[in-house]
Amino acid sequence: MEKLPQISEAEYEIMKILWTESPLSTNEVCEQAQKAHTWNQKTIHTLLSRLTAKQVISYEQRGRMYYYFPVIAKEKYLEQENHHFLNRFYNGEVAPMLSSLLSNTELSDSDLKDLYAIIDSKIKRGDPS
Repeated sequence: MEKLPQISEAEYEIMKILWTESPLSTNEVCEQAQKAHTWNQKTIHTLLSRLTAKQVISYEQRGRMYYYFPVIAKEKYLEQENHHFLNRFYNGEVAPMLSSLLSNTELSDSDLKDLYAIIDSKIKRGDPS
């Protein structure tokens, strides 16, 4: 698995915006981010600069405006983060993680049925991943 750069929680919030819609101008990113956070424009600009330096986003200049877009796919990043989480907290073992989730989280019947369907589908396909 290709190692992707680690991004902070704040940087991840900017990534979620760009994964949802892109390319977005600097102003559009600021507008979207400020709907959910109390960040000022300078903070958002700093986050955009950090993400650009980490090469997880890029931009194109149109006139005087910069338009940002993700360079890595959300699915690829989440796969890495899930793998990292599983290794860090559960020694790479899925069963203890699921046991903890089922024991310590209030799950609706719908959630449990969804989990069962996912597991059942994997068993029927013989999918080891």
